Amino acid sequence: MSPEDYVQQKAVASGSSFYYAFLFLSPPRRAAITAFYAFCREVDDVVDEVHEPNVAAAKLAWWQQEVRESFAGRPSHPVMRALAPHLPVYGIEQAPLQAVIEGCQMDLTQTRYLDDAALSRYCHLVAGVVGEVSARIFGQSDPATTAYAHTLGQAMQRTNILRDVGEDALRGRVYLPIEHLQRFDVKAHEILQRQHSERFEALMRFEAERTHALYDQALALLPAADRRSQKPGLMMASIYRTLLREIEHERFRVLDRRVALTPLRKFWLAWKMQALGRM
Repeated sequence: MSPEDYVQQKAVASGSSFYYAFLFLSPPRRAAITAFYAFCREVDDVVDEVHEPNVAAAKLAWWQQEVRESFAGRPSHPVMRALAPHLPVYGIEQAPLQAVIEGCQMDLTQTRYLDDAALSRYCHLVAGVVGEVSARIFGQSDPATTAYAHTLGQAMQRTNILRDVGEDALRGRVYLPIEHLQRFDVKAHEILQRQHSERFEALMRFEAERTHALYDQALALLPAADRRSQKPGLMMASIYRTLLREIEHERFRVLDRRVALTPLRKFWLAWKMQALGRM
């Protein structure tokens, strides 16, 4: 299997909303973003699929070295062999790739976040820098687009966190900041035991409103000059924000079920942004 086939299979198998936005890109940009997305999936899967922390830490350390070797012209993993040719084309540096790995390393050692600033730091590493790299691949021309892409990445990551509260609880993780839990008198053990309550709904409504504000902030930051090139990001924003609204519609019943959009609905939302330019 070629490196290109490997990353394509990785992207398709994930079932991610990102895949629908990739479909509308030119072949060179689609190849680059698919390889970058596969890299993000590989390192994230280490945390989710390797149950022995020491083994997971060793694997992430290996990925750190693999990134260094790749930027020195010696990639060995299929993902990096597929990604390496695109790095100079789109001006992608080593730092954001290492940042993604650092964010995954946090998942091995940290299961709680004291305040919103701490959670924002985590979202910066695993999603904000991903948004920045993606914007470059999509065709960024205005430096101001970086702030838009970073904020949008944060908004989508927080949507993921709200969707996955129940699944994360099964892994012993609570991403919702402790200061927010205290504000709504929700105990961490209630989330870990997946106990739905009116207090939990109020907490989640508060988090959803803050996440909507991030989407609004991101869209306001996007320069008009780059709106056309950044359509793939806007497609993802449409899909993720629709998911957030679906979570709200389900009254935040995320502790014992996974709220999701159908593939057809994701494709429709992506097509509507591509063809009509609106969410």
